[in-house]
Amino acid sequence: MRNTILTIFIVITILSGVLVYFIPQIGTFIILAISGFLTTIAIHDSIQTKHSLLRAYPLIARLRWFFEDERDKIQQYFIEDNLNGTPINREKRSIVYQRAKLSKATIPFGTQHNVYAKGYEFVKHSLFPKDHHHIAGDRIVYGSDKCTQKYDGSIINISAMSFGSLSKHAIMALNQGAKMGNFAHNTGEGGISPYHLQGGDIIFQVGTGYFGAGKHDINGKRLFDDQIFRNNAVRPEVKMIEIKFSQGAKPGHGGILPAMKNTEEIAEIRGVVPFTQVDSPPSHSAFSDFDGMISFIQKVRELSGGKPVGIKICVGNNEEIEAMIKAFSEANNYPDFISVDGGEGGTGAAPLEFTNYIGTPLIEGLVFVNKLLLKYKLKNQIKIIASGKAIDAFDIVKYLALGADAIGMARSFMLSLGCIQARECNLDTCPVGVATQDEDLVKALVVEKKNVRVKNYHDETIKAVKEVVAAMGIASITDIKPNQVFRRRKDEEIVSLEEVYY
Repeated sequence: MRNTILTIFIVITILSGVLVYFIPQIGTFIILAISGFLTTIAIHDSIQTKHSLLRAYPLIARLRWFFEDERDKIQQYFIEDNLNGTPINREKRSIVYQRAKLSKATIPFGTQHNVYAKGYEFVKHSLFPKDHHHIAGDRIVYGSDKCTQKYDGSIINISAMSFGSLSKHAIMALNQGAKMGNFAHNTGEGGISPYHLQGGDIIFQVGTGYFGAGKHDINGKRLFDDQIFRNNAVRPEVKMIEIKFSQGAKPGHGGILPAMKNTEEIAEIRGVVPFTQVDSPPSHSAFSDFDGMISFIQKVRELSGGKPVGIKICVGNNEEIEAMIKAFSEANNYPDFISVDGGEGGTGAAPLEFTNYIGTPLIEGLVFVNKLLLKYKLKNQIKIIASGKAIDAFDIVKYLALGADAIGMARSFMLSLGCIQARECNLDTCPVGVATQDEDLVKALVVEKKNVRVKNYHDETIKAVKEVVAAMGIASITDIKPNQVFRRRKDEEIVSLEEVYY
C-alpha cells in the first residue's frame, strides 16, 4: 500500500508539472505546489520510523489523527441521540441552553425515555397541586450554633471551579451572574483572584495546596498561614469557607493544574512557578487526625470572623466517615456544612483510573452521610450540599429528597456559559473560552452576555423546582421526602427511594 500511495502522489505531481509546462498560469502553478507539498509529506511519512501506520499508509494515515481529535464533536453532532450522550446527554444540555437563553423549554410529542425500563425514576403529582408562585424553601440559612455570621443563601449555587481551570472571562461571568441572581460562587482551590471579586457572594475553598491561604516552606512544602488566610477570609464578599478534602473527579489525589494553563498571572495568585504542572498534595499538612481536623475547622471559623465553615468530601472509606461524624458529635464541635461530591463529578484534569473507578457515586454517598448525621443527632446543625451532575429540576428534587439541603452545580453552569462539552478542559484548547487560558479563545467568551445567562439558568431552574414541588402538592421545597420519589426496580415493581435507601 505504501508504494501504491507514493506512486499515485508522484504521478500526480509529474502530471501537474507537465500541465504547468503547457499552461503556465497561476492556477496550474498552485496545483503543482499543492501536489508537490503533499508528495513531500508522503515521502517523509514513508521513511520516518516513529509511526508504523504512517510508514504503511503515508499521508493517508494522518486522517486517522484528525478524526481521532474530532471524535467527540463528530459523536455529539452526528451520532448520539438525545439520551445516549455522555457524560451529559443532549436533552440535559439543551435544557441548560434553553433556560440560560430564556428560549422555549418545552418538548413536543411526549417523552423519549422508556418509562417501563428498570431504573426509571419519577415523582407522583397531587390532585390538589399548589400555586408554584407561593412555594417556599428556595433559600436556607447556612451556619450551625458554632457560627456567628450565618449566611442566608440559595439552595442552588455554583460548585467549585478555580481560576486556572476556568478562564478569567468565565470566572467573571459566573461571579457577576451570581451577584445578579443572589446566589453563591465557589472559588475552587485556586484561591481568590480579581475575577472572583465582581460583587457576587463567594464560598472560599481552601484545598490541600492552601492557595490563597498559605505559602511554601524552605523545602517547597505548602503550609497553611493564618494571616494570608485571614486576609482573604474576612473579605465582605466571602460568605462561607469550604475546606476541601477530596473531589469527585480525583478523590484522594489532589488537584491538577496543567502546565499550559499555569500562566504567570495564575502562578502569582497561587504562589507557584509559572508554566509548570501544579499538583496539590493528596492530604492536608495542617492536621493529620480527627482532633486536629476539628481544631483546624474551629481556627478557620475564628480567623474568618465566625463565618460558616464546611468540608468537602467524596465519600470513601465508610468507617472513616462514620468515625469523623462521631468525633464531631463527641467534641460538640463540627463544620457548618458538608459538601458531598459524587464520584461521577469533575470539570477539569484527572487521571482516568481516579475518574472512573475511585470514589462513591453521589446518591450512595449522600444517603450515607445523611444517615450518619441523623444517627449522631447533627442533622439540625450541619447542612448537606450535594454535588454530582445535577442539571434539571428533577435531579435537584431527588437529591433534596435523599437528604441534601442545597445543591452545588459545576458542569451545568459551564454549559450556561456556552460550554459545548468538547471535553478539552485539560488541553487549554476549549473552543468557547470557558476552560482555557489561551487569550484568543478567552476573548470568544463575552462576559456581558454570558453573566445574564448564568443568572437566567439559576433563576429558571429554581422556578422549575418550584413547579415540580407544586405539582406534588407540597408547600415548601424543604418538605420533600424520599417516599415522594419513585423508581422502577423491576418490570412490574415500583418502589419509593425511601424503600431503596432508608
